[in-house]
Amino acid sequence: MDSYLPPATQPLRVVVWAIHLVLPLLGLWLLLAEPRVNIMWHHNPSHFWMILVVAGVNVVLGLMISEAARRRADARLFLVSMVFLSSAGFFFLHGLSTPRIILGNHSLGFDIGQQVGLTMAAVFALASAFPLGAAQARSVMRSQHLIRATVVGLMVLWGIASLVPGLTLLSKPPAVLPIPWFGWFSVPGLVLFVAAGGMMYRLHRMRRSAILVSLVTAYALLAEAMIAGMSQLNWHLSWWEWHILLTLAFLFVAYSAYLQFRREGSSAGLFDSVALSATVVRIQAQYEQALEELVEHVRRGTKLPAVRLAGRFQLTEGQAAVLDRAGEALASERELSERLAALVDVGTQTRVGLAESDLLTDALERVRQAYGDVRIGLVADGRVSIGSREYTFSGATPIRRDGLITYPLTVKGHLAGALEVPLGRTPQDEALAATLASQLSISLENARLYAELDTLFRQYMSPDVASRLLADPGQAALGGELRELTALFADLKGFTTFSERVAPGEIVEMLNRYHTAAVPCILDNGGTIVQFVGDALLALFNAPAAQEEHALAACTAALAMQEAATAVAAEGWPTFRVGVNTGMALVGNIGSPELRGFNAMGDAVNVAARLQGLAEPGTVVIGATTLAQLDNAETRPLGPLRLKGKEQEVKAFVLTRIIRT
Repeated sequence: MDSYLPPATQPLRVVVWAIHLVLPLLGLWLLLAEPRVNIMWHHNPSHFWMILVVAGVNVVLGLMISEAARRRADARLFLVSMVFLSSAGFFFLHGLSTPRIILGNHSLGFDIGQQVGLTMAAVFALASAFPLGAAQARSVMRSQHLIRATVVGLMVLWGIASLVPGLTLLSKPPAVLPIPWFGWFSVPGLVLFVAAGGMMYRLHRMRRSAILVSLVTAYALLAEAMIAGMSQLNWHLSWWEWHILLTLAFLFVAYSAYLQFRREGSSAGLFDSVALSATVVRIQAQYEQALEELVEHVRRGTKLPAVRLAGRFQLTEGQAAVLDRAGEALASERELSERLAALVDVGTQTRVGLAESDLLTDALERVRQAYGDVRIGLVADGRVSIGSREYTFSGATPIRRDGLITYPLTVKGHLAGALEVPLGRTPQDEALAATLASQLSISLENARLYAELDTLFRQYMSPDVASRLLADPGQAALGGELRELTALFADLKGFTTFSERVAPGEIVEMLNRYHTAAVPCILDNGGTIVQFVGDALLALFNAPAAQEEHALAACTAALAMQEAATAVAAEGWPTFRVGVNTGMALVGNIGSPELRGFNAMGDAVNVAARLQGLAEPGTVVIGATTLAQLDNAETRPLGPLRLKGKEQEVKAFVLTRIIRT
């Protein structure tokens, strides 16, 4: 049942394992069924040395598991160690009670010593198989010294009682040999070993381990040994089979530990798979922390304290060297991933509206997390310098100096700056630095291009339209969509008469003064100015950008325009009149493939123009559809009006104030 075998072989291994456990019971049955075959072989030295070897193996295993329990502070490991130590002590006393070793004759202690030791070991085995909680585990570990002392005390008392000639009944020959009912004393130990083996097997199903399956096998063999011992046919082959099963049980665990030691090259984690779940989680966290520490040392360029890690986890020099190499490989892999991620982030930071200084600041902050102390210098007065270092490049060839590698940054084929990167440790570092320089050059060129386009576009069209075109040039295609919007028309009453009696320069000055006052009112309320026609302007709300409460925003902008224009009109110039209307309109790019403009067409826009033409100077006239979307507004009705191009009368209102709640 090796955990390293392919899954397909596991069922076969279970069958083979079960057969190995059944064969001893089959042999015992044959020996007991055929008394002629179950011959007697009385050889005291063989018995003594066999028991002594088993006791020695148990002592070694018990001490190893006890040390693992101390190092891991694990209650289950401590209880498993007591299985081996308690059985070792009683086996040793059983061996000493072999006839003609200390006592001259057969004794009662010789007959029952193994059963007592195995029953005590079975109690510890069952206790170790339980999934102890945190409080129970702490209680066991607090009591470990008392438990050991109690077991040792019982062994000492048993040794005195069974080995001092004539002191107690244990050191005397039994009155009747064999004792007919004594075999039933093995039943409690048998039941406990079976239960412990079953529970350990469940643990093995969840946590595949050679050591766990060896414990399951050992518990099963010990249970069979208890069965074999129930016959009480001392010195017969069935009795020797009992001792052989004991020997195999503990040698099986020892051999599994040896194989795992050879596989891992260290005894530090031999019994970790047996530990409680909380201990396993803690061990995994410790290893992860050690690996992170290793990677961090490698990333900083400092030597890994392999001696300290080897001492903490009991690693050999070879394992520490492997850990060194693994840490370097993992650090390089992580560093490569971080640098590639930084390249991606730098590429995504070039977006519409991001200033060049902000771009470089954000890029440096991100890049330094992956590349170290990266610096950028831009061309100033025809020279490129970073700190006290000045650079002159020959084409695209980088410059290596003082542990740094510096790449030129170019915009449209001309030198725009320099990128300074610390020299790395891996072959990919220079290639990544060159890629970073190319990415920053592209980002810098894009930022400057966007800045130029942004300045140009925003001076000739609404910011919303400019931003949408810069982000998605496809939106400049001819076509449109039908949507609800609020249109705002405004012009100057008396502009034609005024323009006939003043110089052209004064006309331009007046228009710029008025539009300078009006445009911010529209933009601040989310409107989009789609055209200026002489003294008139058209603004849309809820197009092209979606806008909630667009009717309210348009009316707020209209009142603000009139208030801002009051100071301009005070100089004797014409006065604004504004019309606002809400409804459906076709919105999009209108024109030809050679020349187009963003505009809106529809009855709602036409009505807004007509309402503006009816408005008195300094007033705002709104349609009934716009008023219906205002919660609190002071208006004065103008009554049903007949508008040019409209067959039906239109209700209109003079808007005087919007009441804010």
